[in-house]
Amino acid sequence: MTEYRFSPADIAFMQRAIAMAHQAESAGEVPVGAVLVKDGEIIAEGGNRPISNHDPSAHAEIVTLRAAAERLGNYRLTDTTLYVTLEPCIMCAGAIIHARIKRVVYAATDPKAGAAGSVFDIFASPRVNHRVEIDGDLLAEKSQALLRTFFRARRKRRD
Repeated sequence: MTEYRFSPADIAFMQRAIAMAHQAESAGEVPVGAVLVKDGEIIAEGGNRPISNHDPSAHAEIVTLRAAAERLGNYRLTDTTLYVTLEPCIMCAGAIIHARIKRVVYAATDPKAGAAGSVFDIFASPRVNHRVEIDGDLLAEKSQALLRTFFRARRKRRD
């Protein structure tokens, strides 16, 4: 659909983020995955962990940013691109801005909590002190299908 505007590297890194979402799902988490790239190399990756970590902040983006900051020895993650399977929420958008991420590429939009334009647009606010380039809808159908299947199965278990 809109993949034409993305590079082959963008597609490959998003496919890795989707693999991280599958790992999160296997662990009983909402299937969201993220990969952080600098100079064409994955420097950190992660999946959702709020349930297993008993931590409401353990979204895939936060898990990935924490791992990258530790690896690089710096909380400022300049000149990096974050690939994430779901549009970041407000919490993650704030962390992305504070980390000075250069670009975010996401797959599926989040019509309930998205902060990159779906519900809020934190990144476009003139009040924030760092501008982040945002690209959405890369492999969105794959991410949406994964989320739909997960929540359908969860609802079925509750019935």
